[in-house]
Amino acid sequence: MRFYVLGLGMTVLGCFRDHDGFDGVMLGHPGEVYHLEFTQKRGQCAGRAPSEDHLLVFYLPDLAPWQAAVARMQAAGYEAVPSFNPYWDRAGRTFEDPDGYRVVLQNAAADP
Repeated sequence: MRFYVLGLGMTVLGCFRDHDGFDGVMLGHPGEVYHLEFTQKRGQCAGRAPSEDHLLVFYLPDLAPWQAAVARMQAAGYEAVPSFNPYWDRAGRTFEDPDGYRVVLQNAAADP
C-alpha cells in the first residue's frame, strides 16, 4: 500500500475486513470518480503479477505535474524500471509495485 499512498499520492478511501472471507482497501483521490480496490482472500497469498505487461497507466499531459509525480515516486524510494513495451519509455516512466504490477506515469494525453 506504501507504493500507492506515498509513491502515487493516493489516499485510503475505505477498507473492509472479513467480507465473505475477503479483506480489502480502496485507494484513490477524494472527489474523483475512480478508485483502486485491492482485495485478498484471508489466508491466501495473492501472488505476483503474471507478467511485466500488466499495467495501470496514468496519463499526465502537462509536464510539471508529470515531473512532480515521478519525483514523488523517487522520493518514496521507487526507481523507474525499463518497460516491457518500449513505447512507455518514450514519454513516460514505469514503476513496479511490491507485487510486480507496473504503473506507468505517461507524459501524454490519453488516446480516446
